Amino acid sequence: MEHYFIGRQAIFGRNANVIGYELLFRDSETHGANITDGDQATSQVLFNSCMEVGLDALVGKYPAFINLTRSFLTGASPLPIPPKRVIIEVLEDIEPDQEVINGLVQLSKQGHIIAMDDFVFHDKYIPLLKLAHIVKVDILGVSREDLARQVEQLRPYKVKLLAEKVETYEELEYCKSLDFDYFQGYFICKPQVVSGKGMKSNRLAILKLLSRLQDPTTDMDELEKLIIQDVSLTYRLLRHINSVGYSLLHEIESIQHALQLLGTQMIRNWVSLILLSKIDGKPMELMKTALIRGKHCELLAETLRLANKNQYFTVGLFSALDAIMDKPMAALLAELPLAKEIKSALLNRSGELGAMLQQVLYYEMGEWEQLDNGLFDADNYKDTYLAALQWADSVTKEFSQQT
Repeated sequence: MEHYFIGRQAIFGRNANVIGYELLFRDSETHGANITDGDQATSQVLFNSCMEVGLDALVGKYPAFINLTRSFLTGASPLPIPPKRVIIEVLEDIEPDQEVINGLVQLSKQGHIIAMDDFVFHDKYIPLLKLAHIVKVDILGVSREDLARQVEQLRPYKVKLLAEKVETYEELEYCKSLDFDYFQGYFICKPQVVSGKGMKSNRLAILKLLSRLQDPTTDMDELEKLIIQDVSLTYRLLRHINSVGYSLLHEIESIQHALQLLGTQMIRNWVSLILLSKIDGKPMELMKTALIRGKHCELLAETLRLANKNQYFTVGLFSALDAIMDKPMAALLAELPLAKEIKSALLNRSGELGAMLQQVLYYEMGEWEQLDNGLFDADNYKDTYLAALQWADSVTKEFSQQT
């Protein structure tokens, strides 16, 4: 039985709308093993995973960006993926000889979109540029002058430009000024902190309500009053609880009933989730990231039969709070009366909660060599991640239908 890791990273358009996902794969046996053809092994895992998991579960309605090795580009190995669902990435270390060029011509005729990965301009790549639809430029460690020069060299070709490894909003804005079309990186998961700028009014109101909700001294009666004072919030909470599949014998018709049946911590988490989804000016993909982290933490905690799994969900959900609110995490936590262990986990990755969150973040970033294999094996990490991903997709789809 093959064991592998699988993940995805969003690719955005100029308005922070998702236009696709790059799929990340690794055979868990490849790291440190004696593999004579590592690229071929990785590609085999890729296709096995796609067939086992399915593209719908991984990327939904969006296209998948997938790295392919030479044998798949030349036709030496069969390509069992539909052209309309997959964008082929040509790796930077593939030599652009005539066999590769002929293979890409055939793939393009079949309807495949071709993307050049980690592209650095050189005359030998001009034949590939004439076939490519998208060029991915790694901006990490590249000076602004060199980046602008690369863009100028690419302008004569009919290609869309994708900036890779965009880590900050400052980098994003600069790439936009160079007329990049698409963007990939962790800028969406980091706060856009502007010195001297106050928090937007709706975010401030939500933070105040979150503070009351998460205060352990807020009892069940006060929690109910806080929720029912907002008719829209009450409606969305009841609708969501009745649709997410708790195997309830009867539909929940009141907040008091929900509190009694599901418990105050779970209701706190769901109300916090709904409030955060109402933040203005933030892409839904950021909320989806927070949801995936929360659910992944919770599911891994369930695997270990840990108590207080709702706390693990809280830590994962709130790990993106700084990016959602555009304020440093330490300043936000000073305003939220969260349990000490939750604050320590969010600030320092300390304690059991912090250790679990760190594992989830390693998985999200594709830093799988950092994972603690003493806690979980590859299948635990992968299966809980996929379950969290599909759950988050369904929740965000439901939220978008309610707004």
